[in-house]
Amino acid sequence: MRPFAYHQPEQIPDAVSLLDTLADSKLVAGGMTLIPTIKQRLATPPALIDLSKLPHMKGISNDGATITIGAMTKHAEVAASALVRARIPALAELAAGIGDPAVRNRGTIGGSAANNDPAADYPAGVLGLGATIITSEREIAADHFFQGLFETALTPNEIITAIRFPTPLRAGYAKFKSPASRYALVGVFVAQISEGARVAVTGAGSGVFRVPAMERALAQQFEPSAVAAIRIDADDLTSDMHAEADYRAHLVTVMAKRAVQSALKTIQDK
Repeated sequence: MRPFAYHQPEQIPDAVSLLDTLADSKLVAGGMTLIPTIKQRLATPPALIDLSKLPHMKGISNDGATITIGAMTKHAEVAASALVRARIPALAELAAGIGDPAVRNRGTIGGSAANNDPAADYPAGVLGLGATIITSEREIAADHFFQGLFETALTPNEIITAIRFPTPLRAGYAKFKSPASRYALVGVFVAQISEGARVAVTGAGSGVFRVPAMERALAQQFEPSAVAAIRIDADDLTSDMHAEADYRAHLVTVMAKRAVQSALKTIQDK
């Protein structure tokens, strides 16, 4: 590992200023991706800016129609939150299935969204729920935030401070996970909202994406059978050592059905 400068600002404007003045510096939230990347010398940033001491970037709040989760809130905290489990249980279950206990107790929701790994769980939840990403500069709708492989709408000096989630009528998440990393080979998040339905897929392609055909079907009938016959095109999906594109396309339908089943079971359990 090559040497680098280390900064731990205590105010958001100070962190933004460091990003402005330190060329090629990197933000550190949980460090679950960045630190291994640096150790392997795949990245050599001259400076790291640790966000752990910034105020107002942790915790979960509720304003009735939405819940807001601070960007530095850890996966384990989301999974254990009574508020999240009551209002959006699918999001709590998603967080509980990320990685292993070490990852869940270090990784953060803001770091996951900003990294936008194509097989990460949180992008499916953020996009599937139609969340809003709150940054140091503005608010960005999830539909405009994720822009492909490790790419987002964030500008170089912009910091995610929180994510605001509208409360769905019901929602569910299902994933076929890699047994080693627990990343999603395919994960599908479904949400029934007042305007219809949203379906977001992670792990299958170069980034998280929605499935309009499934959304239209679920808007008419929120049942597993509504999506059972829908097949997505494998041409733009990923083929790798873990699964071929055709298999991932098949899994999208299977996981979508399971996600709807999960959403319906959650309502029944209440």
